[in-house]
Amino acid sequence: MMEGPADTLRIAPDVTLGERVKIHAFVNLYGCSIGDDSSIGTFVEIQKGAHIGARCKISSHSFICEGVTLGDGVFIGHNVSFINDRFPRATNADGSMQTEADWICEKTVVEDGASIGSGCTILGGLVIGAGAMVGAGSVVTRDVAPGAVVAGNPARPLPGSRSD
Repeated sequence: MMEGPADTLRIAPDVTLGERVKIHAFVNLYGCSIGDDSSIGTFVEIQKGAHIGARCKISSHSFICEGVTLGDGVFIGHNVSFINDRFPRATNADGSMQTEADWICEKTVVEDGASIGSGCTILGGLVIGAGAMVGAGSVVTRDVAPGAVVAGNPARPLPGSRSD
């Protein structure tokens, strides 16, 4: 189900949508797949090669880049940004503009049932374990264990939570 006028949705023909996917206005989707019963909020961009599982909720203003895989039942809060390049540059050493051939896409996996709070930044090449919770505003710089609760900059396990 798509909400809002058709001209407010930018969904490329190479997007794979599951059954009963709810997409709000002002989204930009290309080259990605979205599983059954997922909800995509307003002003979300999901890039090529990203995979969204079933029953996920992606809140407004979030950015899911190439190389990100979300398992089933994942919650992404408002204004969450994923990063897929450890060494971002606009140009090469010779001054020429970089192209896709000039960088390595760092893959990130968010396992089933994990939750990422609003305003988080998730660096590339990480795994956020099943059922883990990332507190709002956190910067995740390393893997998060399944079931762990982490918060802060850099995100660290909270006392009493699982951390390994």
